[in-house]
Amino acid sequence: MCGIAGAVWWQADKAVSAEVLHRMTDTIQHRGPDADGHYFWPPGSGEFWPPGSGECSGASVSTSPVRVALGHRRLSIIDVAGSAQPLGNEDNSIQIVFNGEIYNYRELRPDLIARGHRFHTDGDTEVIVHLYEEYGLDFVDHLRGMFALAIWDSGRQRLVLLRDRLGQKPLFYRHEEGRLLFASELKSLLQVPGVPRVLNRQSVLRFLTLQYVPHPHSILEGFQKLPPATMAVFENSQLSLKPYWSPPYDQPMEERASVGDWKDDLRSTLTEAVRLRLRSDVPLGAFLSGGVDSTVICGLMQTQLDRPVQTFSIGFPIAAFDERHYARQASKQLGTDHHEAIVHPDAVSILPQLIWHYDEPFGDSSAIPTMYLSRMTRQHVTVALTGDAGDELFCGYERYRAVRIASLMDRAPAWIRRLWNSRLVSMIPASVHQKSFRRRLKRLLETIGQEPERRYLNWITIFNRARLQWLVTDELWKHTEQDDPAACVFDAYRKFPQRDFVTRTTAADLLTYLPCDILTKVDIASMAVGLECRSPMLDHKVVELAARMPLAVKQSLKQGKKVLVETFSDLIPPDIQTRRKMGFGVPIDHWFRKELKPLLHDVLLSDRCLERGLLNPNSVRQLIHEHTSAQVDHAYRLWNLLCLELWQRMYLDQVPPMSAPSSLP
Repeated sequence: MCGIAGAVWWQADKAVSAEVLHRMTDTIQHRGPDADGHYFWPPGSGEFWPPGSGECSGASVSTSPVRVALGHRRLSIIDVAGSAQPLGNEDNSIQIVFNGEIYNYRELRPDLIARGHRFHTDGDTEVIVHLYEEYGLDFVDHLRGMFALAIWDSGRQRLVLLRDRLGQKPLFYRHEEGRLLFASELKSLLQVPGVPRVLNRQSVLRFLTLQYVPHPHSILEGFQKLPPATMAVFENSQLSLKPYWSPPYDQPMEERASVGDWKDDLRSTLTEAVRLRLRSDVPLGAFLSGGVDSTVICGLMQTQLDRPVQTFSIGFPIAAFDERHYARQASKQLGTDHHEAIVHPDAVSILPQLIWHYDEPFGDSSAIPTMYLSRMTRQHVTVALTGDAGDELFCGYERYRAVRIASLMDRAPAWIRRLWNSRLVSMIPASVHQKSFRRRLKRLLETIGQEPERRYLNWITIFNRARLQWLVTDELWKHTEQDDPAACVFDAYRKFPQRDFVTRTTAADLLTYLPCDILTKVDIASMAVGLECRSPMLDHKVVELAARMPLAVKQSLKQGKKVLVETFSDLIPPDIQTRRKMGFGVPIDHWFRKELKPLLHDVLLSDRCLERGLLNPNSVRQLIHEHTSAQVDHAYRLWNLLCLELWQRMYLDQVPPMSAPSSLP
């Protein structure tokens, strides 16, 4: 795993020097602590540092006005001694910087060799270069893996930027007059002199709604994220973006209506995905939470290795957040070499690192345990397999069952739904406990009668539309007239109109929540400590298989992940097969009433925060009062507001530091 950065410019005043390129890569050193490399085209355009410093030049001097700089930070996983980047083809006319892994690179090499391509390394990166030489822009069709990459083709004067199908690896860019900049992380782009740091107010609304800033948007004006499954090509002074893949939810196979119709295909496809991800020249292990997904992945790993898999889990002092006993059951049945630790999260000490590493405001508090788990795992291995995407692919979240129940209720006459909404809701007392059944039931009944898409959005958003208008200033709210803060979710729902609503909901999550929240969380937390995470369920062959399955194969009114559990029942202990999903969180509701209460007041009620013109001061005071007095649980809302303000202090009020700070700004 690695970090990449670079630029193309065609105006002299937009040049990126060797010093600036080094600053860009130094800022993402945590993504690749093992080595660095830098490339300029044509030779001399970057004011090269002395020989041996890592710079390399192109094949020939050109009179073209276009200039290119490519930078790379390497975490050595495959071909540890070779495959230094930037890496070129035989005559160096094509250069690549690459972040990720191509899992099928060994299968691709023989055909390329037969076609006359010569290899100088044993890694996966050079395979991409020769695929591009052979197939042009269609090279992506041959890749099976996770990746964010940039290819410079000096002969065609073309820069290609590419992101993997599901969005496991990030890529930010800035296209401005005279220049195109790109990097794995936003903080790298901010090292370029003169680049403005202007808050995108519409993205503030997106963040407050969703707890993340969805692609292609960024929290800063003029910066964007390349969406998953998208190729960007800069050529002839033009930048064009084109999607190259979509999960085939529009190709259902309803005739295969039973679990038995899918078990063999699922077992073989997921087993193959795990096998490919076991290729590593460094120590390898797996996250094991004790849930269905991670247990299946660890079980498939163990069946293919001749040694115990090293597995890792963490626990918390509060029982509602501690899954270690399930992880132990799974480890015992599978025979893994299990490591666990109990964590006493210190939010005050980890907050500065979270704010810095995540680049943008990021409100998913499970980033905290993910960071702790990654740290512990990195002490033993360099690569860890995960069970990410099992919930989205196989209907694992409990909210998907609520979607199904609500869809059944939608068939009732309107007067009955209004009765549910008014009478029954008023009879259910409020609960301040994050995970209580009463709270979930009340939320379900409150939204009966709403349009299904809006209802689901009200369940998953941090601030729904009504609360958002109440929270923010009138000036900020006016931006919703131009763009709905949750537009990305509605756009995702519209992609597969012919499927049932539960399946459409899982597809919407796969296209939005999964890449923007879950995968961002794991990538940043793991890369912060130089750990590579691989997710077999994100193999696009597995995704394509799951997308074609009918709903009845995945979910009943009582159970999600039916096909997954029944296919791999030999690997999953009985208690885990039937357990409720716990989630991976921390007790922020308790923190805000105890140890973080002073910080909450000092930050959110400060003049510095309230005078920014974003939030209504009275609304902020009410949220804090209701939560700290245990009237209403606003923990997630307050966490989002805290992350937003602390991000502004670190990234807007000052020049962001080049390394993670130890104290809050």
